[in-house]
Amino acid sequence: RSAVMAGRTTADLCRNIFVVLLMTVVGVAVGFRSSTGFFSFMGGVFILLAFAYALSWGFAVIGLMARNAETAQAMAFPLLFPLTFASSAFVPVGSMPGWLQAFANNQPVTVVIDACRHLMVGGTGSPWKALAWTIGMVAVLVPLAVRKYRKAQ
Repeated sequence: RSAVMAGRTTADLCRNIFVVLLMTVVGVAVGFRSSTGFFSFMGGVFILLAFAYALSWGFAVIGLMARNAETAQAMAFPLLFPLTFASSAFVPVGSMPGWLQAFANNQPVTVVIDACRHLMVGGTGSPWKALAWTIGMVAVLVPLAVRKYRKAQ
């Protein structure tokens, strides 16, 4: 029974691989060059794709909890909004209010973004911390999604 869920999330991963490849080609075409070398850059791509795979399992859980697509979207937004906007994606965490910095520094989106930046263009960030978040998310979300799927059958 878990094969259906694994197939779905693997299809998401394949789509994400295509998108990252396309974005990389376009980036190189418009002048992007990694300052860290090919293998380091590919490490950043790996972390990005692994995190996207973990998120696919999370959204599978949300989808299985929802009665319809609109409800699933409504359930996902309150999770995505703070994780995205209270991260280092758009502004440095140091420029955020002090009370928000503690959350922003320790949530998975910031950790993954910082690790990818570190591996792709230099700077600070811990790939190991990003992998730990990703593995932890997969370890929790895969069994949860499979259990929800089995109950739905």
